[in-house]
Amino acid sequence: MAENLVNSTISSEPAQITPQYRILKSIRRIIRAVDLHSRKLSIQYKITTPQLVCLLAIGEHEPSKSSDLAKAVSLSSATVIGILDRLESKELIRRERSTTDRRVVNIWATPQGHALIQNAPSPLQDMLAESIEGLPSSEQTSIAETFERVVSLMEIQNLDAAPILESGPMENSMSRNKNNNLEIS
Repeated sequence: MAENLVNSTISSEPAQITPQYRILKSIRRIIRAVDLHSRKLSIQYKITTPQLVCLLAIGEHEPSKSSDLAKAVSLSSATVIGILDRLESKELIRRERSTTDRRVVNIWATPQGHALIQNAPSPLQDMLAESIEGLPSSEQTSIAETFERVVSLMEIQNLDAAPILESGPMENSMSRNKNNNLEIS
């Protein structure tokens, strides 16, 4: 059965479009949309999706602290620190120690960061979330359950992931933290 499914997906269209084919084609289209969006951000704006998501969160809650930012974007503190380092090197943010509590580092978007916030396209997950919000509650629940089932069928239910849609080479978007866990950057 798997061989037939693979053979049918290699040709342009199978003789009979099966539910399995439709599911795999839909997943591939999602992956392709994420890849195209990530490439557009990288080429046009020289920023990754996680970097844009963090920059947007900083812009909404200035000044920000890295721990609050990590919670807001559902990433680990170690991952956020790496992202902040890259945003700072691109002169999109500035970090400054608090004058009242030296342990606190406040984060602001620079004028270049604010310009990018205004001009960059909305992250793909924001567009999807807005579309989903327009659906009836029962349909939202059905979609959530279906995706959870797909994750279960793929045996990846224990893989933790932030709600950031990005693809690309793993070495560009992932690194290992001090606990030897992979991190998105």
